[in-house]
Amino acid sequence: MAGAWPLAVRAQQAARVAQIGFLYPGVAAVASTRIAAIREGLHAIGYVDADRVEFLTRASEGDPTKLAPLAADLIERKVDVIVPASPLAVRAAQSATSIIPIVAADLESDPVGSGFVASLAHPGGNITGVFSDFPEFGMKWLQLLKEAIPTLSNAVVLWDPSTGSLQLNAVKAAGHLLNVKLEVIEIRAIAEMKLGFQTASARRPDAVVILSSPIFGTDPKLIAELALAQHVPIATLFPDIARAGGFMAYGPSLVGTFRQVGTMVGKILQGFHPADLPVERPTKFEMIINLKTAKALGLTAPQTLLVAADEVIE
Repeated sequence: MAGAWPLAVRAQQAARVAQIGFLYPGVAAVASTRIAAIREGLHAIGYVDADRVEFLTRASEGDPTKLAPLAADLIERKVDVIVPASPLAVRAAQSATSIIPIVAADLESDPVGSGFVASLAHPGGNITGVFSDFPEFGMKWLQLLKEAIPTLSNAVVLWDPSTGSLQLNAVKAAGHLLNVKLEVIEIRAIAEMKLGFQTASARRPDAVVILSSPIFGTDPKLIAELALAQHVPIATLFPDIARAGGFMAYGPSLVGTFRQVGTMVGKILQGFHPADLPVERPTKFEMIINLKTAKALGLTAPQTLLVAADEVIE
């Protein structure tokens, strides 16, 4: 089977322009920036038809229940590769097909522990991709907040249960180590964000930690505005939230991550089998401090933090 795959892919590509199904848990408007990065990755790997590749975007608009039917639609359309973003999207694609190659962009899952691949070096099935299950981020976000707010003693954690408990356990451990009391609020859909911030604000926290989830990354402007409206500093994985007015972001570069995904998709379109294409980790990370927001919140970001940041917004 593995030996026949490249021939089948080449024959398919000779007949028509490749189609990539992008299964996205957020809003379609945000998906376009991810797709642009994937196309950059296709160029970087030398895929000759990078500009002609057709992307079929299926966005759930923040409703996780829509992912399964959207995945089924991509299967019905016989796309050449599926790129699901988020654990739930990967699971939906995995349930829909064991044949079409899947290149995941998943910043929350342990790919082996989740049953997506047999091993990082030899995925063994039709799934590979870029995965980031670094629990260290949970510690880092709280450490950075503690550096920015030395009096930090209590914080609210916004957590999407669909992403699993890895990050949550890490941030709880960090809270214990740093003597910061944490309260967890579950957010299961983007429609719950406003109530989530209102509930968080009622707890009068010193800060809010937003754990990694596609739900939280799908509408950066909304989250930044909610945080500013409640006058609360936030730390998150997503740089776009900090650029939109959130206080701080630290994590993998999303553009860099989707560019990596694009190179992996390009390899598959050139004949590689996903079973033999090792799982990759994000290679570029960035820290962003919004100094304008810090001033609006009455915070004085220490010079050590500003020097360490990759980008300071003034």
